Amino acid sequence: MSEPPGAAVSLAEAPPTDSPSKPLKAQRVQPLRRPGRWIATAVVLVLVAQILHGLATNPFYQWDRFRYWFLRPTVLDGLLVTLEVAALSAVLGLLGGILLALGRQSGSPVLRAVSWTYTWLFRSVPLIVVLIFLYNFSALYKTLSLGIPFGPAFVTFDESRLATDMTVAVVGLSLNEAAYAAEVVRGGILSVDQGQHEAAAALGLPRRYQFTRIVLPQALRSITPNYVNQLIGLIKSTSLVFYVSLLDLFGSVQTMGSTYPGDIVPLLLVATVWYLILTSAVSVVQYYVERYFARGATRTLPPTPLQKARAGLAEFRARLRREAAV
Repeated sequence: MSEPPGAAVSLAEAPPTDSPSKPLKAQRVQPLRRPGRWIATAVVLVLVAQILHGLATNPFYQWDRFRYWFLRPTVLDGLLVTLEVAALSAVLGLLGGILLALGRQSGSPVLRAVSWTYTWLFRSVPLIVVLIFLYNFSALYKTLSLGIPFGPAFVTFDESRLATDMTVAVVGLSLNEAAYAAEVVRGGILSVDQGQHEAAAALGLPRRYQFTRIVLPQALRSITPNYVNQLIGLIKSTSLVFYVSLLDLFGSVQTMGSTYPGDIVPLLLVATVWYLILTSAVSVVQYYVERYFARGATRTLPPTPLQKARAGLAEFRARLRREAAV
C-alpha cells in the first residue's frame, strides 16, 4: 500500500527539539497575599486592646476589692456548694437520662409513653419553677411512705426533714438534667450504624452486652461533646439554687453584695471569674475524653495542646535555621 506523497518525513528533515537557552534556577515561592485578613486582624487586635485597657484602667471595676474577695472563705464555701450540687446533679441526671433514653428505645409502649411524657414535661417547665415547687413540696405531702400500693404503709418518712435545701437543689437539678440528657443519649445511640446492632444480634450476644460493649462505646463519641455542653449549662444553672435558700457561689456573692453594696461590681466579677474557671476546666476534660474515644475512628489522634506547642516551637526553629542558611 503506497503512502500519500509528502507523508514521509526523513530524520534529516525533522524539526530540531527545543532546548533551554538558559539553565533553570530555583525561585522562591511567594505566599499568597491576603490584605483582607490582615485588615480584619488589625481591627480585632485594636478592639481587644481597647477592651483590656478599659478593664484595667476603669476605676468602676475596683480590682483591689476583687482581689480582696476572690479567696475569701465565704466565697470559697459557696464555691464548694456549687461543685457539690453540680457533681451530684450531673451523675444522677446522666443516669436518669440513660434510663429514659432506653425507655424511648424500648419495645414496651408504656415505657415509651412514660419516657416521652417525662422528657416533654421537664423540658417545657422552667428550672426555677421546678425548684420552687419542690421547695414547697411539703405543703402537698406532709409524709412519704413505702408499702403495698393502695394498701398499708410499712415505712413512713417526714418529708420536711428529708427535703433539706441541698436535697431540693440536687433533686430539682437532676430531674431537669435527666430530661435533656435523655435526648443527648438517645441521639448518640441513634448515631451508631444500624449494622452494628444487627451484627451484635447475629452473634447472639445478650442485649446488655450489646449495649455496654458495642453500642455505648461508639455512641459516646457523639454523646460526650453534647453532654459536656449540658454540663456547662448545669454549672451555670446552679446559681438558681439561691432561690431555695442554698448559698452556693452566686448566693454567697449576692449575700455579700447586699451587706456591702459598694462592692457589688467586684463581687459579681469574682463570681464571673470562678464560673469561667469551672467551665474551662470542664472543657479541658472534654477535650481529652473526646480524644480518648476517637481512637479507632480517626487515622491519627488530634494533638494535645502540649504537642501543638512543641510542634510550633520546632517549626519556628527550623524556619530560623533555613533563613540563617540563606
